[in-house]
Amino acid sequence: MEAGFRSLPGRYLGAAPGFDATYHIRLCDLGHTWEVRCTTHGARVCRGATKREPDVTISTDAETWLALRRGEFSGVEAFGRRRLAVRGNLDYAVGFEGMFRVAGNRPPLVQVYDVPVGRHRISTLTMGSGPDVLLLHGLGGTRASLFEAAAALSRQYRVHAPDLPGFGSSSKSARGAYNAAWFAEIMLGLMNGLGISRAHLVGNSMGGRIAIEVGLTQPERVYSLALLCPAVAWLKRGLHPIVRLIRPELGLLPHGFSRRTVAAQMWNMFHHRDAIDPAVGDLMVDEFRRIYGSAAARYAFLASARNIYLEAPFGPRGFYPRLSRLQPPSLFVWGSHDSLVPAAFGRHVRKWLPRAQQLTIDECGHVPQVEYPAETSQLLMDFFDRVAGARPALALPAGQTAPAAPAPGGTAPADATGAGAAHGDAEAGDAAAA
Repeated sequence: MEAGFRSLPGRYLGAAPGFDATYHIRLCDLGHTWEVRCTTHGARVCRGATKREPDVTISTDAETWLALRRGEFSGVEAFGRRRLAVRGNLDYAVGFEGMFRVAGNRPPLVQVYDVPVGRHRISTLTMGSGPDVLLLHGLGGTRASLFEAAAALSRQYRVHAPDLPGFGSSSKSARGAYNAAWFAEIMLGLMNGLGISRAHLVGNSMGGRIAIEVGLTQPERVYSLALLCPAVAWLKRGLHPIVRLIRPELGLLPHGFSRRTVAAQMWNMFHHRDAIDPAVGDLMVDEFRRIYGSAAARYAFLASARNIYLEAPFGPRGFYPRLSRLQPPSLFVWGSHDSLVPAAFGRHVRKWLPRAQQLTIDECGHVPQVEYPAETSQLLMDFFDRVAGARPALALPAGQTAPAAPAPGGTAPADATGAGAAHGDAEAGDAAAA
């Protein structure tokens, strides 16, 4: 064990300029802690802890730690299996694995890239190999809400889980539009920057709405769309005049939410709450509060929420008439007890896009990939298999190419151009909500 930790400096791949983070690695079964400090200049390891306040504490057992070193599975997968716990900056925790080669001088199983897209910098986790899958998180969340899906899909696919611009560790612009078209343009630029010519897109909540926009904008770049409780347009918007008057610039003023308030809102997204590890819930609450401390992050959150609510359902640029023109094969997955985007919206999708497949997961809230991770991941893989068997690959439009993928351990190139049982065809219920 001691030799494994002492080998870390020799396996260090480096970090971005100015990076300086301290990690405490606790092997609980041994009762030992190692401190690892990672900077631009190298990695330093000592047994025990210094007086430095750790940015991240990773708790696991000796067997899991050695398996990670051998590259038998990723830290993301260990986190999903509850063989590893994290306190502190979650993004630093995820990035730790990508800074070190595994045994045999092999590249890490998980890598985090900062991908330049125009004026934006998109922090993206990549793992696995195979056809590309892009995972898009929801409002107020980060890619962490898709970790378990990423781990499951990475056994057959090359999975990319970005933090959307304005969220997580991606750059946050106080001038961004933060509407579906704006997000979609940046996600297409991200695909270019990562060398992705075409991908399956999976989106939860707001991420689902962004995935739809990508499919409407450049359908030739999309194998399929898997939409988990997507934030489709509301038909009844009683607060429309008030919401229009509330400006996202208010987010630039210092304010925050108590831990209790954030926790209450988070737990309301789930129906089967006993399925959620309380420690994971605490981590998500801490992450939201940490990120929301930034004025630019508050602006992004409020602007995005406002745009979701104000999107017109009908009219020349209305959501549902445009939805009828969606070309890529699409799967809509609803939660039977989702109070944010009720399964009743399925009847509107059925009216405007009857060729789309729809499923409802029983006893499920708004985030099925967290509440029922194994079942949701299996739904996604089955759907991708059906699409692969039914539709040949399409080439990019004439004259359009995608740049090469970034080298392992490096920064992406800067040349981007832009359990619940599931049942099919969800019936309408609680129609008043939709």
